[in-house]
Amino acid sequence: MKVSFIGLGTMGFPMAGHLSKAGHSVVVYNRSVEKAQLWCDSFVGSYADTPADAAQDADIVLTCVGNDNDLKAVYLGQNGAFQQAKPGTLFIDHTTASAEVAKELHQAANEKGYDFMDAPVSGGQAGAENGVLTVMIGGEPAHLEKAKPVLDSYAKATSLMGDVGQGQVAKMVNQILIAGVLSGLSEGIRFAQQAGLDIATLVDTLKHGAAGSWQLENRGETMANDEFDFGFAIEWMHKDLGLCLAQAEKMGLSLPLTLEVDEKYQQLIKAGRGRQDTSVLIKALD
Repeated sequence: MKVSFIGLGTMGFPMAGHLSKAGHSVVVYNRSVEKAQLWCDSFVGSYADTPADAAQDADIVLTCVGNDNDLKAVYLGQNGAFQQAKPGTLFIDHTTASAEVAKELHQAANEKGYDFMDAPVSGGQAGAENGVLTVMIGGEPAHLEKAKPVLDSYAKATSLMGDVGQGQVAKMVNQILIAGVLSGLSEGIRFAQQAGLDIATLVDTLKHGAAGSWQLENRGETMANDEFDFGFAIEWMHKDLGLCLAQAEKMGLSLPLTLEVDEKYQQLIKAGRGRQDTSVLIKALD
């Protein structure tokens, strides 16, 4: 397929690379031209000067940018992707954003004769680099069927969660769960250290039982060793948890643990740890 990928950050760069390796004809766009040129030096493909130029001849356009405002700029701006795409183009957004902006872009796409799905991902930098992301999709089954050959280039699981916007809501659940697990893991590791347990042995034992989790297996020892450089910065987690809390408020729900974790992340950001991994939550106990 002719595929365009807009946004070559920590996630987008390797995701677009997997598309190229899978044999798709790929055009990329990035706000920083140097990053787009670097991608073209690393993979087979070309880069465009604007989102509109990137989308012009594509069958499928994928986006992975920072937040709601970035999305509106790359889709709806003067040189946005909706300006020059051909009718019937399928747009797939991998950004972790609000359900509201997904619905707004879906409506704008329909008015122009395009299709749209929100499809946030989970798996972090390692998942993107290894092509094993989990994709949570809001959209039509027929659109997912069209997208599968593309998504399979970098995903190990794709699930349709419901209408447009529901992919983002599912991602919010993902982030709420991670916040809770990391909160418990932080206290557990500090407790184990104080008790004199060997952390490597502890993690290797507990990962097979009811306390097992991806976070325990992959971050337990590194948290104990004060190692926090793994790609997904707490600045982004703070943004994501803000989306969760705002959505919960709209639904009349209280998320006390999520709020508590988010407040700890804000304290860590103020302490200069904003670019460190989410597992740095353990330092809030010190």
